[in-house]
Amino acid sequence: MQRRNFLVAAGAAFLAGCNEIGNSRWFGKIVDGAQSWHRGLHRGLAFGRIPMAPEYNRADISPFFRGNGSQDVDTDAYRSAEAEGFANWQFTVTGMVDNELSLSMDQLRALPQRTQITRHDCVEGWSAIGEWTGPQLSDILDAAGVRKGANYVIFRCADNLNGQDYYESCDMDDAYHPQTIIAHELNGEPLPVRNGAPLRLRIERQLGYKHAKYLTGIELVADYRDIAGGEGGYWEDRSGYQWYAGI
Repeated sequence: MQRRNFLVAAGAAFLAGCNEIGNSRWFGKIVDGAQSWHRGLHRGLAFGRIPMAPEYNRADISPFFRGNGSQDVDTDAYRSAEAEGFANWQFTVTGMVDNELSLSMDQLRALPQRTQITRHDCVEGWSAIGEWTGPQLSDILDAAGVRKGANYVIFRCADNLNGQDYYESCDMDDAYHPQTIIAHELNGEPLPVRNGAPLRLRIERQLGYKHAKYLTGIELVADYRDIAGGEGGYWEDRSGYQWYAGI
């Protein structure tokens, strides 16, 4: 927990005005090296186990789970989907798979569900605890059949910021982690729009900007470096955030 709080505080300090340091080449090399070290430690490679994020009791749930980043999607398609309660929303699985999928909300809800009460930590320094429900990403990947050579999952989203579609990515270790789910409920209710309705990623051992909202689907790829800015995510491309944001 101390390491988690330190990382959140460090991220907030960076946002508060450490741009000159952050833009230097030597700092970038140090960050990249620390990221690789932290990624291995965070996954328990030195201890032969895969750690789980802490889970909490219902009594710990925050009275209000704030939205952050995009809190709505200003497109005609999204407005129409919202008006019909997202009844016809489709979640696609494409790329390096044996069977491309297009799953409806009903089909996603019909899959085995996981409910987990976890703490969301934002790089800006705030946290909230919520109960999330949805199918494990691993079940969806198994249904599609991941091809050899697929190393990353790209998460596609409906929201657009500053002319660029939001996206995120993770490697197969995190994709198959039992706490990585495609959530459609928050605290026992359908996701509110501000929190990413109708679907959002929960990748519980990473900072909040990795938890992509307004999901439209995933794409399996060998490498993320030829996608958008090449850094593996919207904020990674634009602001130098670390691709692996483990907490």
